[in-house]
Amino acid sequence: MRTREAIASVLNRREPRSSPPSSLGARLSGGLPWATVFVSTSLLVGCGQPTKRPIATPASHGQAEERPFVFQPPVDLDIENKVNAVVRIVGDVTCTGTLIAEDLVLTAHHCVSERDADGTVHNRDKDPESLTIELGGDDLPWGEVKVRAIVSPDCGYVSGEGDIAILVLSRKLVGVPTLSPRIEEAPTPNESIYPIGFGRCALSRGPIHRIERVGGPIGKVRSGDFFAVASVCPGDSGGPAYSANRQDVVGVVSASVMDGDDATAAPSIFVRLDAWRELFSAAKEIANGTSPSELPPFRSCQR
Repeated sequence: MRTREAIASVLNRREPRSSPPSSLGARLSGGLPWATVFVSTSLLVGCGQPTKRPIATPASHGQAEERPFVFQPPVDLDIENKVNAVVRIVGDVTCTGTLIAEDLVLTAHHCVSERDADGTVHNRDKDPESLTIELGGDDLPWGEVKVRAIVSPDCGYVSGEGDIAILVLSRKLVGVPTLSPRIEEAPTPNESIYPIGFGRCALSRGPIHRIERVGGPIGKVRSGDFFAVASVCPGDSGGPAYSANRQDVVGVVSASVMDGDDATAAPSIFVRLDAWRELFSAAKEIANGTSPSELPPFRSCQR
């Protein structure tokens, strides 16, 4: 039978109201169906078009997903659990961030750097509106919020000196816990810290979750960063170096020696927060409506 005749035969055929036992059918019209459209289950999982994987950055993840959620806080959100302040940042790479105020998210600068189609990093920040902050630490976020401004230094676009940024959100997240950044004191050698992030190593099992990773004592402290042996995976960049004793954030995950196993603790680099006090001051002013041009210089990388 020719194709045209086969289609006509299907459209003219009257079928019973029950759906086919082995396929998902969508019936058209209100009475007896004049046609049944069969939908492949592979189209229901929300998969986006495949994109070219960008060049790997120190600890950001190059696989982003579209997640059309709206901001709707759950009624049972545990305000006392400060780990809920750790959020996921989604753009052309995925990273981790920390809510340090109702409308400010601390992260790594290389997480918000502009990249071309080949993944090459340019010395400028991307459009803030291209970033999405996802809330929640389980399989899927329970809400999201957009970014209206990026406050960052004139360095750290790839990593290294200046690998810190503060994102000003498009709205205040009232009722969501925040973590305190330690900006008045330097980190202390031998102080115990651990990273928290949404990273996923090659050998990780299960979906992406927020994870409190294995940490250790702070080692060498330099003018702009410090070292510690910790477990870090791609996607943990920008996440907090959390001090269990002080219960605050003392640094930002910048880079790490990663072998694909999330159980491996290896030398890792964290950006000091106290070295960028002017950045935090500028972010607060911009969040309150001040134009960056009205502020004293805050982007300088001269320490």
